[in-house]
Amino acid sequence: MIEKANQILAKAKDNMTSSTAFLEENLKTYRAGKANPMIFNNVMVDYYGSPTPIPQVASVTTPDAKTIMIQPWEKKMIPVIEKAIIDANVGMTPQNNGESIRCNVPALTEERRKELIKKAKAEGENSKTVIGNARRDAMDALKKLIKEGLAEDMEKDFEDKVQKATDAQVKAVDEMVAAKEKEILTV
Repeated sequence: MIEKANQILAKAKDNMTSSTAFLEENLKTYRAGKANPMIFNNVMVDYYGSPTPIPQVASVTTPDAKTIMIQPWEKKMIPVIEKAIIDANVGMTPQNNGESIRCNVPALTEERRKELIKKAKAEGENSKTVIGNARRDAMDALKKLIKEGLAEDMEKDFEDKVQKATDAQVKAVDEMVAAKEKEILTV
């Protein structure tokens, strides 16, 4: 019985951790006024018939705080990458010099900052929902174990552990969103 309860706890923790890891990766793609090569992680190009993220077909670097440089490994990819950046609407205009693509990062408008903060908070709430669902599923599974013979005091101990894991993950989500909000607001 205790083994099953430990498995339930481990599964809940894993689901919660996955949710916060997903949120963290998602927040990295936000353009917060300074050059961040992660912006292009979700921009796909047609690479020999299959959609491929830009960082897998080119070197993406930041020579300075306001510039992102994309150096394709194959020259024929330059126009394809350029078009993908324009189509992705990431708020940058690519400049092609025949060898590489340079993207200047424009300063964020106040309106765009508010939009990004709102989006970050919504992502945080979605993550908290996933964490809450993992908690609920774990609690329900633990209640079923009582019927299978798990002692009530043991079940309560596991419920406490699930709650502590939930609280820790929710706190981590709040901290991530607050840090991203601060980064977005920094001019």
